[in-house]
Amino acid sequence: MTLCESHTCVLPLQSDYHFEYTECDVLGSRWRVAIPNKAETCTGLPDPVKGTLCTFSCSEGEFLDMQSQQCQKCAAGTYSLGTSVAFDEWDILPTGFITHGTTRSEGNAFINCSNSTWTPKGDYVASNTDECTATLSYAVSLKTPGVLSFEYFYPDNSVYFEFFVQNDQCQATDSDSRWMRISETNWSHYKLSTGNNVLYWRTTTFSLLGSAVKPVLLRNIQVSGVAYTSECFHCKPGTHSSTAGSARCAPCPADTYSNKGATVCHDCESDSYAVPGSGSCKPRPACTENDYFYTHTPCDSEGKTRLMYKWIEPKICSETVGGAVKLPASGKKQTCPPCNPGFFVTNSSACEPCSNDSYSDGKVCEKCPVGTEPLLGFEYKWWTTMPRNMESSVLHQEFSNSNRRTAWEVAGEYIYTTSGVQDTDYLTLTLNVPGYRAQPTDKDNKMSELSRITFIFETLCTADCKFYFLVGYNKWNNYLVEQWKGRNSKQSYSYLIQSNNTVSFTWTFQRTEEISMDRNFSTDAAKIYSIHVTNVIGGVASECRRCAVTPDKTDSSCVPCPPGHYMVNATGACESCPPNTYIRPSQPVGEAACVQCGPNTERNRAYTACLSDCTFRVQSGGEAVQTYDFSPLSNVTGFTGSPRFTNRGLRYFHHFNLNLCGRESRVPASCVDNVTESGKEVKGYVCQSTVVPSEIRSQSMVSSQPFVIGDTLIGVTTETTLEGISSPSWMFPPASLQLPDVIFYYKSSDTTQACKQGRSAAVRLRCNPTANIKDLITLPSKCSEGTCDGCTFHFLWESQHACPLCTTDHYREIVSACIQGIQRTTYVWQQPLQCYGGQSLPPQKVSACVTMDFWLKLGVSIGLIAALLLIGLSCYFWKKTRKLQYKYSRLMMSSEGKECELPTADSCAIMEGEDAEDDLMDLTHKSFFTKIKSFSRERTSDGFDSVPLKSSYQHQQEDEEEEED
Repeated sequence: MTLCESHTCVLPLQSDYHFEYTECDVLGSRWRVAIPNKAETCTGLPDPVKGTLCTFSCSEGEFLDMQSQQCQKCAAGTYSLGTSVAFDEWDILPTGFITHGTTRSEGNAFINCSNSTWTPKGDYVASNTDECTATLSYAVSLKTPGVLSFEYFYPDNSVYFEFFVQNDQCQATDSDSRWMRISETNWSHYKLSTGNNVLYWRTTTFSLLGSAVKPVLLRNIQVSGVAYTSECFHCKPGTHSSTAGSARCAPCPADTYSNKGATVCHDCESDSYAVPGSGSCKPRPACTENDYFYTHTPCDSEGKTRLMYKWIEPKICSETVGGAVKLPASGKKQTCPPCNPGFFVTNSSACEPCSNDSYSDGKVCEKCPVGTEPLLGFEYKWWTTMPRNMESSVLHQEFSNSNRRTAWEVAGEYIYTTSGVQDTDYLTLTLNVPGYRAQPTDKDNKMSELSRITFIFETLCTADCKFYFLVGYNKWNNYLVEQWKGRNSKQSYSYLIQSNNTVSFTWTFQRTEEISMDRNFSTDAAKIYSIHVTNVIGGVASECRRCAVTPDKTDSSCVPCPPGHYMVNATGACESCPPNTYIRPSQPVGEAACVQCGPNTERNRAYTACLSDCTFRVQSGGEAVQTYDFSPLSNVTGFTGSPRFTNRGLRYFHHFNLNLCGRESRVPASCVDNVTESGKEVKGYVCQSTVVPSEIRSQSMVSSQPFVIGDTLIGVTTETTLEGISSPSWMFPPASLQLPDVIFYYKSSDTTQACKQGRSAAVRLRCNPTANIKDLITLPSKCSEGTCDGCTFHFLWESQHACPLCTTDHYREIVSACIQGIQRTTYVWQQPLQCYGGQSLPPQKVSACVTMDFWLKLGVSIGLIAALLLIGLSCYFWKKTRKLQYKYSRLMMSSEGKECELPTADSCAIMEGEDAEDDLMDLTHKSFFTKIKSFSRERTSDGFDSVPLKSSYQHQQEDEEEEED
């Protein structure tokens, strides 16, 4: 007999129990077990069976039927998110959610916050409004990576609202990304990892100016990544799903409603209405003047605007009910007001802003004169269209399905608030500014006023309306500056802006704080007649002023002088700078603005810097001018210092990039940071970065900490000092006496705490005909990092292109001997060679010549002829001398020893023609040797030759005989 046979019992029905899965084991499997719904349920429950795998899940619109362990489609009127869970009904706090308040201490005061929790409000859950910290948390276990999304309403900056996630390893969201941005409604999405995740929503309230705090509202929380859902959820009132297998319910459109679990939406009666997503209909009231508003169309080509009347959307009133008003006729033309200051009228009658160097009174733009600057800002006093940098929106005190966003409308002379969906709505107008221009300091070193906002407003209220003015210091928070209650006559308010972080201004109008679905105070309005913000970046100008005479002009919009001119301090007039000077960027005022270019440099076309064309000429002593051409070295060249090590042994290098010279089109040297996401890049003549061997991103080296050593060329010279930058020769001692080094001097405008005057560099170029372009760039041996003081860097670049160009003075000629009538002339370089390029060696020269044998023979022949001629002449003159001696001796002999008395002679002188017949020694008929012999006959004892003389008689006889013959 069984137990049931001996006792009266009933086997359990299917409704008496439900199925659940056990925890997953290490193999990812589980069991399905039956759990009784009542403790007194008898035995006989279904036995445990093998369940689905832990990774099993159903698709959207389906649920897991635990009886069959199969996925089934949801019925119409229900929905399922598949592997997601959603919480959109907040009549009570859903299962799994926990809320609590945190007590905090303020000095010696103690605040009890045990009741400061999040409170369910039907469609949403609301945070606390007292000065406590309230936390809402939900723990969820994900089987697959999932996504969290939720919708929140955060209207009050008196509440600090943060959201963060803590995973199963107790790792929470970064604090910087926790803070939520103030907004009306906003979807937020967060990726969640598998495992246990705890979601936290936390609010902390700080009451400002004693005003009521508006709570943070939260709804539509959805988490994906759970294993399965075993049931479908009914559509909430105001939504429906018409087909089976729906993943979500669609909201009912306007003027329709639905109940919970509806498959269709029902139309409201003709005399009732419903806003989108309503669960019921309401009677339509009679239309009044509070149910419409007016606006203006943009100006047409004729300069006209039309007055337009529109019903407030959504329209809830009825025009057929007794006492209802009709919508006034639209289309009445009105003359467009002028454009706002700083704008001009286009051909299409639209208003466009003037350029940055112009001003206007709203009609035509005029250029500011030279030496003046426009007073930039935003000035709005005519309202034909909403300015581009302004926007309006409606913030509801509670969630509303209305999609209306326009809260302020333009009305020509002012901008005003329109009716909201409810009287409790916040009607906001926001003006965004990009920032403010830096202001110069006065003579007492006091900063001038940064900016000021001034607006003229008016509030027309019959209830307890409030008008707020807020400023935004960042994109998350607005701070309340001032508020006005009730009716306020037309007045002006001014606010001094002291921080460049003030990026927005917001005006908010609320008709009443009493919650009501009716529009009882829709005629209450706020009007703003004009708004003026000064000194705004990107603003427009209505007038120009004389430029401030100050060196701090980094943010000035002053109309500059033409290139190569500076502004006179007293008058603001422009004067031309001296030749070969450039304008100092930091001080374009005064003659000191003109900076003389350094040696061997020329100013660029823009008058902003001095450049080198890579050529250099120098003359030392009385030597000829030497010309250098560094063009082959002008491309960017990189080189690395010796390896260095950190305290932990990490090896790194200092890498330098150098751009020696060049004109405007040169490519500057650049150093980058490829480690961080910032990707910082610096450019100049000389820069440095730190490189570390790494495998990051498949790179063999990573570069970081880049900085500029020199971005301005000071000059090119052979001197070791230039404008306070020194390059002592002991840093790179020459190996031997050689050409002087050519030194390029650079300076950087970036200052640091260690280098208050900025960094600088000196690059020595040394002639080395055997070195190529890249081989020999070295750092000082005594300063291995390139600098000894951390501010001035020194480099030595040895290259063949650092030598002067070769000229005719750098080679000599060698003439060869004349060989076989040919002579060769060869040209060779002077040694040691200290030039490169330029004049090349002339080719070998070949010329005809005469050999030595010919000249020897010719010389011998000429010598012999000369010798013979000399002998002949000697003989001739010797003979003449003998004749004279003979005649003289005869004369002496005839005197017979009588002193002072000479014998009478026919002639004691040689008469004319005597030589022709003087044949005393008749040699004519004798042989040559006989004549020689006659000359050598013996002399007489007195030392004279015996020569027979003829008397004059004998001569006469001979003459007569000749005549007879």
